[in-house]
Amino acid sequence: MSSRSAVIILHEQDKGPGLALPALEAAGFRCVQRFRTVQPEDVEADQLLVMGGSMGVYDAAAFPHLAAVQSLLAERLKRDLPSVGVCLGAQLLAAAAGARVHEGHAGLELGVYPIQLLPEAGQDPVFSHLPHRVDAAEWHGDTFEPVPGAVRLAYTETYPWQAFRVGRSYGVQFHPELSVDAFCAWMDADPDAVHAAGKFVEQVRQDEVPLLRRAQPTWEAFWQRLFSAR
Repeated sequence: MSSRSAVIILHEQDKGPGLALPALEAAGFRCVQRFRTVQPEDVEADQLLVMGGSMGVYDAAAFPHLAAVQSLLAERLKRDLPSVGVCLGAQLLAAAAGARVHEGHAGLELGVYPIQLLPEAGQDPVFSHLPHRVDAAEWHGDTFEPVPGAVRLAYTETYPWQAFRVGRSYGVQFHPELSVDAFCAWMDADPDAVHAAGKFVEQVRQDEVPLLRRAQPTWEAFWQRLFSAR
């Protein structure tokens, strides 16, 4: 059994680690998943992965675990321990580093969008292996101000902070963990959100899902590089 531990924080039962889980296991991590809770020993885990959710960082009064997760991320930043935040997880990481999180002025970014890398990504041990432009699933309406001490790595035309590195930790606003099947399941479960983004589920399936299918091997390799380097 591996001596390296990875803690995965879930905010929604249907928003799990996806493609990240087999990459963690292949890298030799012993994975523990927690639902809306934090344990004292999580601060010393070899790896922390914080997933997405429908709530916002500013909803801690209704979801008290959010404050605990943000404090956990802040403590791990202080100790220079690696964490990865996806969507809401990235927003919590940004807040833990001192950035303000808020509703995005550009509205809901939902679908498959081209993620564009910045020149700084060329010097990053993980992002330097990605194409300069690669499609990824998006499903968020919140964003954040510039993250103190962070290196911005990627953007979309709608939102400038799509990926960043702060210390040994990474935040990604998009969803590299989503397989095609998982993304389609999200749309089927919440077609109203798709409509709120000005789209229709069948249109996204026809026009955008094929882009995600082509990009999925790229994101599988992304997770493998990320965790094999930890």
